[in-house]
Amino acid sequence: MFFVHDDSELDLYLSRTDHAEPLSAYSAYPFELEGKTWPTVEHYFQAMKYDNEAEQERIRQSETPELAAKLGSRWFKPKRKDWKSVQVVIMTRGVYIKARTHPDIAEKLLATDDQKIVENSSYDFYWGCGRDRRGENQYGQVLMNVRAKLKEEQS
Repeated sequence: MFFVHDDSELDLYLSRTDHAEPLSAYSAYPFELEGKTWPTVEHYFQAMKYDNEAEQERIRQSETPELAAKLGSRWFKPKRKDWKSVQVVIMTRGVYIKARTHPDIAEKLLATDDQKIVENSSYDFYWGCGRDRRGENQYGQVLMNVRAKLKEEQS
């Protein structure tokens, strides 16, 4: 007889779009990067989809992360050609700089210790876990990679 141990109750589930969750991309923790102040990681991420500085600025100045996401997701605006290959690097850069700018964010991330972090989205199978929990969980991976970098810098 085989027993499968389910560690999922030990995992940290969070939403990338939860304004109240400090580790989310939508939480309002401004940071400086690329010579500009970004209101959220989501603003930075969405703006970096474009080479056009006017479009980047329009997204950066949008009132909410939801509006930034909407502006960044327009299918008729041509995205930078290398977007698929750099999107995780861009998200990682934003999350890392946010954590380095706000020590409380770094502390919260470090306090997760070695816990698996899961972006709890039923619909997003790339950034999240998807409804069947078999998605790529790229946002969770980004958070765990930034946590590892912060731990490395501590020692």
